[in-house]
Amino acid sequence: MLSQLLLLAQNAAGGTDADRVVAGVEAAATEPATDTLTHIYEFLSTQGISFGLNLLAAMAIFVLGRWAAMGLQGVLRRAFDRAKMDAMLASFLCNIAYILLLTIVILAALDRIGVNTTSFAAVLAAAGLAVGLALQGSLSNLASGVMIIFFKPFSIGNFIEAGSVKGVVKEIQIFHTVLDTFDNIRIVIPNSQITGGTIINYSANPTRRIDLVIGCGYDDNLLEVKNFLRELVDSDARILKDPAPTIAVDQLADSSVNLVVRPWVNSADYGPTRWDLIEKIKLGFDERGFSIPYPQTDVHIHQASA
Repeated sequence: MLSQLLLLAQNAAGGTDADRVVAGVEAAATEPATDTLTHIYEFLSTQGISFGLNLLAAMAIFVLGRWAAMGLQGVLRRAFDRAKMDAMLASFLCNIAYILLLTIVILAALDRIGVNTTSFAAVLAAAGLAVGLALQGSLSNLASGVMIIFFKPFSIGNFIEAGSVKGVVKEIQIFHTVLDTFDNIRIVIPNSQITGGTIINYSANPTRRIDLVIGCGYDDNLLEVKNFLRELVDSDARILKDPAPTIAVDQLADSSVNLVVRPWVNSADYGPTRWDLIEKIKLGFDERGFSIPYPQTDVHIHQASA
């Protein structure tokens, strides 16, 4: 370029030095534009029709592919509705399917106009891997949330123990689950902590058994104690007749004779019935003179003779 400027300046006769420099700059500036226009003209004259057809085909692929992706999303949504799948999980799966299919459509359209989609796909894969590593914890909670919604180990309103806490399930989200404790404290648990441990669902079954161990003294009349416990259980309308309650001697302990009282109740009546039984047993023992022993130690002192 510099040599062309000097040559133009030397060949410019009859002008000043400034005129020769300006003329050289103008000639050099017009050369790249002329070359570009020449290349464009050659490309259009040789491959213009083919490129135009490929461009139209790529646009058609994108439009039809996007329409197909939206159609597939609608089909999946209707199928999930018929299967009565959770609305949140169904929406999430439909969106994932739409994004994946639209990505394939875009790659196909770019490949049609000659873009090297192999390297583009490799870049997407590398970016996906990087994002996956960065969001490893969130993806773990996401997978756990999908498992909870799909397999339904518990539902909203159930009383559960999971992630070392107890509470009533209020919300089941993709990344976390919300519990309310009985003292009205809200706890948000990451889903990976729930699926990674033991889940105890106290509300899964319609009935539950109350397990009480009641001790009476060795001097008490054991048959009278059993009859009292039987009458107490039979008089409570919340206690089910089937399965029949169990009242039996379980252990001859160091300080007491232990009896088991095991009535069945509806799950919703478990807490109130259990508390009422414990209170009535204590009041009934006091009224009838039955003893409730507590651990004690007798110390015997022998005085040695001189």
